[in-house]
Amino acid sequence: MDPNPNDLLVLLAVSRSARYAVAARTLGVNHTTISRRIASLETALGGRVLSRTDSGWELTELGEQAVRAAEKVESAVGSLGEWGQTPDPVTGVVRMTATDGFSAYVASPAVAKLRRTHPGLSVEIVTVTRQALQQRSGLDIEVVVGEPRVHRAEALFLGEYELGMYASQDYLAENGMPSTVDDLMAHHLVYFIDSMLQVDDLDAPRRLFPEIKDALTSTNVFVHVEATRSGAGIGFLPTFMADLHPDLIRLFPREVAERLPYWMVLRPESLRRPAVAAVVQALREQVVAHQEALLGRGRAERPKPDAKSENCKDLSLSE
Repeated sequence: MDPNPNDLLVLLAVSRSARYAVAARTLGVNHTTISRRIASLETALGGRVLSRTDSGWELTELGEQAVRAAEKVESAVGSLGEWGQTPDPVTGVVRMTATDGFSAYVASPAVAKLRRTHPGLSVEIVTVTRQALQQRSGLDIEVVVGEPRVHRAEALFLGEYELGMYASQDYLAENGMPSTVDDLMAHHLVYFIDSMLQVDDLDAPRRLFPEIKDALTSTNVFVHVEATRSGAGIGFLPTFMADLHPDLIRLFPREVAERLPYWMVLRPESLRRPAVAAVVQALREQVVAHQEALLGRGRAERPKPDAKSENCKDLSLSE
């Protein structure tokens, strides 16, 4: 029995969200209708098209074949468009995860620029710092730190960014300017919570300074930046975020500089969608356009700090 094209489109919606409820809202039907359509499709194809996982519904091998057919149906229907108009293929929802800093300073402006020419596009960004998932149901793009080890997925190198040690002018005035790199271990660190850090590549400050004590730790890099600006301690911060604040002084930029890579992970079926491919290209272009800042070379000449103590007279040591 040939599958019903409507059932194929239902499967396509489920594959993109990994949730019956989300697919139902997208298609304007109820959960029961989704379940019935999937069951009808499995009967027609003679096998399971979806399997349940902890993160939602995952396509089986048969389901992946069916989705490829569903994409052709969707493309054929979409090509009709309005009379005399060519429909925009870059439409619909793209779901992605990325780190806090990347989401704010790379992904957000990239998506904003893309939507000026593709207003039918919608992008959902979940901020998280973790390794790439092995099961990514309902997720089109993951941006992670460090080279991912994944199966049944495409891993694409995006670019590098740099992290360094920073302190606020007020902190240095009160606590003194470290004269050597080893002096940093006498200070306290603002960084990720060690026990919750899931990315090995981000362990640099504790690897470089094993005796350093924690001052304030958080899972959110924006907390790191603001805590460092407030004088909580010395922060190990992405340069493209820290260099936006003239009250932060980078310490020993030649001696303490950690380069880490950003990678994208995509499901093969997601990359076939024009909307996902467009977001991927926009992210790549944004990384290239902001390469200088990402690598710590985008900061203008630093303003002179207020000398509030003898210990803070010469901050040129940080250079």
